[in-house]
Amino acid sequence: MARHAAERNVGAVTGVAERAALYLRVSTGRQADSDLSIPDQRRQIENYCQAKGWERVAEFIEPGNTATDDRRPAFQAMIDAALTKPAPFGVIIVHSFSRFFRDQFQFEFYVRKLAKNGVRLISITQDLGDDPMSVMMRQIMMLFDEYQSKENAKHTLRAMKENARQGYWNGSRPPIGYRIVIAGQRGSKVKKKLEIDPIHADTVRLIYRLALTGDPQRNSSPMGIKSITAYLNERNIHTRDGGRWGIASAHQILTRTTYIGEHRFNTRDHKTRAPKPEAEHAIAQVPSIITEAEFRAVQANLKARSPRWTPPREVSGPTLLTGICFCASCGGAMTLRTGKGSSGGMYRYYACSTAARMGKTGCKGLAVRMDRLDRAVIDHLERRILDPERLSILLEQLLHRREEWVERRRSHITELNKRATEAEAKLKRLYEAIENGLINMADLSLKDRIAELTAIRDQAQADAERAQAAVERTGPKVTVESLKHFSEVARAKLRTETGEYHRDHLRALAQRIEVVSKSEIRLMGNKSDLLRTLAAASSVGAAANGVRSFVPKWRARRDSNS
Repeated sequence: MARHAAERNVGAVTGVAERAALYLRVSTGRQADSDLSIPDQRRQIENYCQAKGWERVAEFIEPGNTATDDRRPAFQAMIDAALTKPAPFGVIIVHSFSRFFRDQFQFEFYVRKLAKNGVRLISITQDLGDDPMSVMMRQIMMLFDEYQSKENAKHTLRAMKENARQGYWNGSRPPIGYRIVIAGQRGSKVKKKLEIDPIHADTVRLIYRLALTGDPQRNSSPMGIKSITAYLNERNIHTRDGGRWGIASAHQILTRTTYIGEHRFNTRDHKTRAPKPEAEHAIAQVPSIITEAEFRAVQANLKARSPRWTPPREVSGPTLLTGICFCASCGGAMTLRTGKGSSGGMYRYYACSTAARMGKTGCKGLAVRMDRLDRAVIDHLERRILDPERLSILLEQLLHRREEWVERRRSHITELNKRATEAEAKLKRLYEAIENGLINMADLSLKDRIAELTAIRDQAQADAERAQAAVERTGPKVTVESLKHFSEVARAKLRTETGEYHRDHLRALAQRIEVVSKSEIRLMGNKSDLLRTLAAASSVGAAANGVRSFVPKWRARRDSNS
């Protein structure tokens, strides 16, 4: 049996030379660039074929692809050719079985698939026959190859996670708003880090500003992802590649912690793309583009807009406080209920939904008459929150940060103008060199360089103009007199001509109401939303446009009661 197997391997079939295909593979692009491993594999396989008297009819080269799966272009092209009838070659030759596959199950699957079409797989360093003992030895070797591959991957991932924790970049394309720079060298390895790209970072800031304050020219409310995408595309604000924005790319920017200085590495499984537990993430410290308070405020807005958290009926229902009123004991929503009074008439009240659904075991539950709670909330907003002196105290820090933002933005405009000027100067020198015959017009890289410099200049100029417009829209400094005017107009807009309440205006002033007891409630809101609402109510939209830092919330715990 061994003799016959050897004859089959040699291919001595009535003197006809065996037709062979070579499969050459390296795991990484760096190995392919070094141009050493693949030529060595080819040389050894060619010597093997020459010794056997076999004819080489095809060669499939796989530069920089892992053998743990079959997502390899050259591999698939080779399999497709081998499965045609009749097959153009009778054997596939590899340096070692690990070049073909490092997954034992997949290896056996393809070996059997090839065998059905009369094509054999041969390793020049692991030359085995077809007898049961050889098959068993091959399977054992494949198990060891698979184990070694997984161990190597584990150690490589561990090193990359530590590299990320030290603040270095592991490769791949950086998030928009950043660029890669060389940070040093350790031995033969060049260490890289992320730095802020001033051109595209401004686009990131714009996206967050739209999500937090809306379109300043229209005095709109905070915009959703779809509206932000449309806003960018309508104004020809392109992506980094010069393309149009999509909902997914805008959502990724608004949810990526990289922009607050925490880039997360190892968040998903590289094969299944399933998310990994947060404990396995490695966090690299990078320069922040936005503040953490802005990021948290955007996440809160996205969560509030999500149908999974806020049913549409609670957003658009007719009841004044539905969707923003909660039980302080259990956190459950206070929903509308009806009941009969002692006189037999019907009345409406807010009741804890947890108590209504689960009984007293879920929550002791509170029930407050709707008209009384509505009136208490409105009265508190009018008497306390909209009092000019109270507003001055609440917004003092925010207004100070607004001025700081204006100064930072002016510095950023200077940097953008400098970048545009430098690009323009380089273009002029390039044109002069062309006119003087110092540069060959046939140089293929010339067109790309001109296009690159032109794009840098135009993008910097456009970003500087947008930034300047944003500074101009901030308007004059908010004073005690202007706050007094704001509060008077806002008070008037809380009520309609018929004495009813403006639901949307109330929600802009207070984003959450907690009922502690029948005699105590808590009102919570965002200071930036408060300033923006006051400005919009007074038709002075510019008053809040420049606010870049968001103090988490104002709370009126001791001042609110029913």
